[in-house]
Amino acid sequence: MNINTENDLGVVFRKTLGHYTVHTHGREIDCELSSLLRKQLIYPIADPTSMRHRVMAVNEIEHVDPVAVGDEVRFVEAGPGRGMIVEILPRRTRLSRAMPVPGQRVFEQVIVSNADQVVTVFAAASPTPKWGLLDRYLVTAEAAGLPSLIVITKADLAAQNRELDADLEPYRCIGYTTLLVSSHTGEGLSQLREALRGRTSVLVGKSGVGKTSLLNALQPELGLRVKAVSQGEQGKGRHTTSHLQMFELDFGGRLVDTPGMREFGLWNITPDELADLFPEMAEYVGQCKFGLSCRHDNEPGCAIRKAVTAGSISPYRYKSYLNLRGEL
Repeated sequence: MNINTENDLGVVFRKTLGHYTVHTHGREIDCELSSLLRKQLIYPIADPTSMRHRVMAVNEIEHVDPVAVGDEVRFVEAGPGRGMIVEILPRRTRLSRAMPVPGQRVFEQVIVSNADQVVTVFAAASPTPKWGLLDRYLVTAEAAGLPSLIVITKADLAAQNRELDADLEPYRCIGYTTLLVSSHTGEGLSQLREALRGRTSVLVGKSGVGKTSLLNALQPELGLRVKAVSQGEQGKGRHTTSHLQMFELDFGGRLVDTPGMREFGLWNITPDELADLFPEMAEYVGQCKFGLSCRHDNEPGCAIRKAVTAGSISPYRYKSYLNLRGEL
């Protein structure tokens, strides 16, 4: 069967337990992986003619699922509305997290591929922002080569958090854009739409920060559609991370929500690389007394610690660096 036609190209908008919804030319195709591609992706070092080698190669698996939302794929149709994915095209970007599997080692979960930016969402109050989690998101985005936008929802409650502006200032100083928005008053929504327009954005944030209200304010019923997907999958007893879905924005662009992600472990980042992923620390890497061997903890002559003392690096951000390094 000839697969080298334009109609055989599409983008994965949703995935659920081995089924992938592929959008192509205004249509949705429910796809599975072809058996040959599955063997190539899941058993990359195995001889496909040897079951013994293939079983041994299970220990080499690194991915929870080889297909990610946002993947550009080539497929063949296998009936009305059904298809078989035969190729995953090279990814421009990949946003990943470490995914521990009980009784096994840690695997990579590619959250979204081919994204253009990460949008981190925190509430001004109720709940109080956890800046350590923000730093985790930002480091993950930096490692993926993706710019980040910091969105603070419930701006109408900002008066309840007197430290909010001071807490955000270190992020503004190192180049991160921060937006205060309110679904209630409409504050900041036009700026957020402009930041999302024409881009594929990944929305990350804990439950309770007002993402559903924010999405509804950006585009009528968008938040309700996202919530319906989430509840539908949970009602079927599926893992909460299985209902990632991409949505088209009426004003241009695409948005991927990441509901249910209670853990966000760093993936494929070494302790020696971590300081480079904090923009304000990167310029000091290599200037320490012990050069690139410095852990920036208790070593004498550490340029990063001197910068913290001098006020050039936020003490909180430095503490966050140490906490994350302790995990690696």
